[in-house]
Amino acid sequence: MTKRKNSPQKNLQEITTANELIKNDLNNITESEFRIIVIKLISGLENSIKDSRESLATEIKGLRNSQEELKNAINELQNKMEMNTARIEEAEERIGELEDKIMEKEEAEKKRDKKIQEYEGKIRELSDALKRNNLCIIRIPEEEERGKGAEGVLEEIIAENFPDLGKEKDIEIQEAQRTPFRRNLNQSSARHIIVKVAKYKDKEKIVKAARDKCALTYKGRPIRLVTDLSTETWQARKEWQEIFNAMNRKNMQPRILYPANLSFRI
Repeated sequence: MTKRKNSPQKNLQEITTANELIKNDLNNITESEFRIIVIKLISGLENSIKDSRESLATEIKGLRNSQEELKNAINELQNKMEMNTARIEEAEERIGELEDKIMEKEEAEKKRDKKIQEYEGKIRELSDALKRNNLCIIRIPEEEERGKGAEGVLEEIIAENFPDLGKEKDIEIQEAQRTPFRRNLNQSSARHIIVKVAKYKDKEKIVKAARDKCALTYKGRPIRLVTDLSTETWQARKEWQEIFNAMNRKNMQPRILYPANLSFRI
């Protein structure tokens, strides 16, 4: 035989009935009836409290379950965050290692480039040193030196442009030739003539005289006479050309000093 629980609605009805009896028949009831009413009221209150406790216990249990689920979800989220944090730290370490390697590589490349520049500078200096006593004559037509040699061409240039310098008898020419050695038939411009004099001071006399006169001619045609330098030095000097021309227009007396330094006056 199962014991049936009183529903909250039944308990409420009992309490309501008891209250009505107290209000309406309080003067007409006997002591035993009054006791029965009181017992019913107490019983109804106990059942109501019991039902409330059971309902509250169920709610508390549900809240605890929800709290446990929330706690599990928070723990799972924390685990994922820790995993992500570990991955981020690992990625940062790898990025740091890569950055260090890149910096080391860049530093090594800078050192290599510096070494290359140093070697190129030494090669240029060596090449210029070998050409220290050389003069370069530009725009002389091909085959003009036939019969008299390239040395004769320089002597005619000196006689035509620097008569006073031509009177000096101690200027000794060691050798002279066209460069490049083989002529390119597809190139219309004449090859340069390279003349090597025996003494450096004689070369400087000729270059200074050419610089002072500015416009040189050979048989009435304009030519150029400059110091023979390496290709790298000429390229470095060429980079100054626009600034050189602008300073020249302002009468600042610009000069390109060896190897490729710009000098001027204000």
